[in-house]
Amino acid sequence: MRENSSREIVLKKIREALINSTPLPFPSSEGSDNLYPQQQEDPAIEFADVFTRLQGKFSFCRNNEELVSQVNELIAAMKWTRIYCVEPALTSLFSNSPLNSPGNSTLADCDASMTSCEYLVARTGTIVLSSAGESGRTVSVYAPVHICIAWGSQLLYDVKDALKALSKKYGSELPSFISFASGPSRTADIEKTLVTGVHGPKEVYVFLVDQ
Repeated sequence: MRENSSREIVLKKIREALINSTPLPFPSSEGSDNLYPQQQEDPAIEFADVFTRLQGKFSFCRNNEELVSQVNELIAAMKWTRIYCVEPALTSLFSNSPLNSPGNSTLADCDASMTSCEYLVARTGTIVLSSAGESGRTVSVYAPVHICIAWGSQLLYDVKDALKALSKKYGSELPSFISFASGPSRTADIEKTLVTGVHGPKEVYVFLVDQ
């Protein structure tokens, strides 16, 4: 009898609570406000600042001619001879560079790989990659150095903007693989010491073309 009485009391309190709902004590915590401050400076500057703090290497190019010049200077300075790239748009752009030299068809023994990207995210210094392009899943991950080529139209402020843009671009047929990479791969799991290049490229370069 006592058990039934206690049960009725609890059920009565639940009914009353449902009828007379209590207002939220912190309404702003329900997602009505942006968690992060809005963009306040040029997104290219913000991306470059965050990306370099994440140990990435950034270069700004005014046009395609300056892009080709800067990339070829990097390749010469690093003495790379095997650059892996399978995207026709990039190989045609770099027609007189090691991208088109014999012996650059193997990802396993290349000095560096080159790809385009889906988007760049300024707030987090992130490169958004997918399997939809010619490079597929592995090119940006398995090479010791990743060179990413991006254009100003691909620069967005926040991750949510990139997700919306991907959804708009691909609709219901999203790529099977979407990666958000912020600088070189790194881990501190080994004796609490930061180590780079453990499960991905040790160096990442982004060349952003203002076009």
